[in-house]
Amino acid sequence: MSFNPEYLLKREFGIIRQTYTEKDCILYALGVGMGQDPLDEDCLRYVYEDGLKVLPSQSVVMAHPGFWAKEEDMDIDWVKVLHAGQEIIFHNPIPTAATVEATTRITEVADKGEKFGALITSDRVVKDVESGKDLCTSVTTILARGNGGYGGDRKSSAPKPYAIPTSEPDEVCDLPTLPQQALIYRLSGDYNPLHASPSVARNAGFNAPILHGLCTFGVMTHALVKTCCDYDSNRFKRMRLRFSAPVYPGETIRTEIWRNGKEIAFRCKSLEQDKIVINNGYLLID
Repeated sequence: MSFNPEYLLKREFGIIRQTYTEKDCILYALGVGMGQDPLDEDCLRYVYEDGLKVLPSQSVVMAHPGFWAKEEDMDIDWVKVLHAGQEIIFHNPIPTAATVEATTRITEVADKGEKFGALITSDRVVKDVESGKDLCTSVTTILARGNGGYGGDRKSSAPKPYAIPTSEPDEVCDLPTLPQQALIYRLSGDYNPLHASPSVARNAGFNAPILHGLCTFGVMTHALVKTCCDYDSNRFKRMRLRFSAPVYPGETIRTEIWRNGKEIAFRCKSLEQDKIVINNGYLLID
């Protein structure tokens, strides 16, 4: 079959149920680089079971349907897929262990032309099975670079990018990543070989396997939890952002932060590339 946006919009994913433990929370936090300084007791709370906390960004891997863009019926050129944007709305605190479930649905496909590709937006509401409470809503946008130009609507209903102030940032947080960061992060569920196989990465146009966009997202979340919330992850209420360039494992990610009361603007850059890698970031805290 050929790429068919109407099929994607009607495609059923089924309910994904996942039971995760404290060990999974610790593995996720290690996968986004926490615990590099074992003497940092604030950071230790996310990688040690005594008084364990959960990073808000872990919600993106909960009841995740996997790398569905690679599935044959999608007819997506999956090697060329990039993560373009992410939004999370937090409804209740995330437990350190629970059984959760969610159903993914594709909500929009926008044709950005043969040069850029197709923007595909999906969402899922993650629910705690025992309490029945919604934990979060996750909205993901991917860019299928090999599937644009099919003659579809170019417009997208996604919110306009959040404007970054032109002034100097109020605060800056630099966090390094490890050379093996992508190999650790993929154990939380995203097994896209683009992040592990040098040959797949070369075929996609990269010099080496790149860091998962959601791993960069986790590093950024660490910076925001640390700088804006004194490591209190329950203060996160809503955040959204755009991915603008890939990060290579081993690079240092600088998060620039502008405060406006409970609303925070942010962006991230790779210091080694001197390039913005996350842009138009918005965070609402309580």
